[in-house]
Amino acid sequence: MNHMTFEPPVLSVHDLTIGLPPGADRPNAVERISFEVAPGKIVCLVGESGSGKSVIASAVMGLLPDELKPTAGSITLQGEQLVGVTQARLRRLRGTVMAMVFQEPMTALNPVMTCGAQVDEMLAQHVSMKSAERRVKILDIFARVKLPEPERIFASYPHQLSGGQRQRIVIAMALILKPALLICDEPTTALDVTTQAEILKLILGLQRENGTAVLFITHDFGVVAEIADDVVVLQLGSMVEKGLKSDVLSRPRQPYTRMLLAAVPELSAPQRLPIVESTPLLDVRNLCKTYQSGTWPSKRRIVHAVRDVSLSVRPGETVGIVGESGSGKSTVARCIARLIDPTSGDIFSGSQSFAKASGHCLSPLRRLVQVIFQDPYRSLNPRQTVGASIIEGPLNFGVPYRQAWAQAEELMHLVRLKPDALRRYPSEFSGGQRQRISIARALACEPKVLIADEAVSALDVSVQAQILKLLDDIQRRLAIGILFITHDLRVASQICDRVIVMNQGEIVEHGQVKQVFFSPRHAYTEKLLSAAPGRNFSFMRHDVHGDSQSY
Repeated sequence: MNHMTFEPPVLSVHDLTIGLPPGADRPNAVERISFEVAPGKIVCLVGESGSGKSVIASAVMGLLPDELKPTAGSITLQGEQLVGVTQARLRRLRGTVMAMVFQEPMTALNPVMTCGAQVDEMLAQHVSMKSAERRVKILDIFARVKLPEPERIFASYPHQLSGGQRQRIVIAMALILKPALLICDEPTTALDVTTQAEILKLILGLQRENGTAVLFITHDFGVVAEIADDVVVLQLGSMVEKGLKSDVLSRPRQPYTRMLLAAVPELSAPQRLPIVESTPLLDVRNLCKTYQSGTWPSKRRIVHAVRDVSLSVRPGETVGIVGESGSGKSTVARCIARLIDPTSGDIFSGSQSFAKASGHCLSPLRRLVQVIFQDPYRSLNPRQTVGASIIEGPLNFGVPYRQAWAQAEELMHLVRLKPDALRRYPSEFSGGQRQRISIARALACEPKVLIADEAVSALDVSVQAQILKLLDDIQRRLAIGILFITHDLRVASQICDRVIVMNQGEIVEHGQVKQVFFSPRHAYTEKLLSAAPGRNFSFMRHDVHGDSQSY
């Protein structure tokens, strides 16, 4: 028997209840939640957006907003009661005894400080080391989390890095002092499958080396299958099921757990309607994007972010782009939408070229193409209500106010939010809810081409399945084309007609989903497929009647 069984838990949450402010849709954010995290164990909190997963994590860290307060129960860290403890004591515990990796790295990092300085600031607060020693320690952890060119990353600002690289900075900051408790709030959401596999391996390695207890929040059941010891399932603030990973995933007792498992996408090639040969809505030819960095007297550095990329999107077709973080996927999307200027190449819609267009000449492209961005918090104006953000585009294109507002209310229903959400602000929603709002805003303009840049990566599996179905329904009804950028190969296989695989700014393979994912020709594609989390675990699907099938 494992001797760790007899050790006291690092974290003990007992009958925790956290109240919501008056006027909320339910009295408590979480109610009577109890679980423990033992040394060297990983407990996964799973559930839909709004189930209370992140609220629990924030309560443990002492980071709850003022309007949310524990009203009952206890949180114990290494025997010390955290409910009611002073902020000064919490500051001493954060980083050294407990640390947290947040869901959205851009909001967790200071945009006006270099990445190295941010990690160094935290180290300086907690350890007595000379500046040079701290730098060595920081560069070492950057290398451990697989950041390329640690010296360059140390001197870079957050906006100069990709989403996946920013997330690895946050993870490095949390891991550097080897805390007893590591709280991970969707830490792999923004990461591609190969980096995700490396980060999960890193967390598992830290757990084994130091007996670290890990509280891991995720909506990805592949990740749960890969790393969890125990699983706690939450729904609307209540705990509906908990137990060993093998029991919860293979023999779930509750209908809600079975529903979540049934919504997990498979890596498959479902039958899709054949695409009729027609004039492409978008035709991209030999697109290149080159950046130059560095100033005199240092040597100028040329980065080829995108090299000679050609693709087309036809009516009713979904074209997927997959690849690792930094492979150029999002850069291609931003060039096509003319959010950044391509260095060379051309972008056609019909006979009209938009590669060099500017000013009012870009207006037709703005009508044609809408983008759903990866980070919903950055893409929504925090000072505007959700309704104002959604109707802004239609109003700019001449839609009357009442018509635009009525359409926004319909879109709220489509993305599983209530129409009264239109009068609230982005900060009042969870990460998954904010992404649904971003999707509604893009759809409000009724585009012919929708660029979805990791549009479902922040969503739990049940909402993800609904959004994918929503996009498919809209595509069938309006014959729109979709350029779908994702690091989740399972999602790409479900929604895409064709797939493009990118590596270091170049297309290394492209073709039909069935060919690319099940008969890959390139070694890089095989590497992506082999890194998918949970690939060796056999889930059990349960339909509404209780029948099951393995997948």
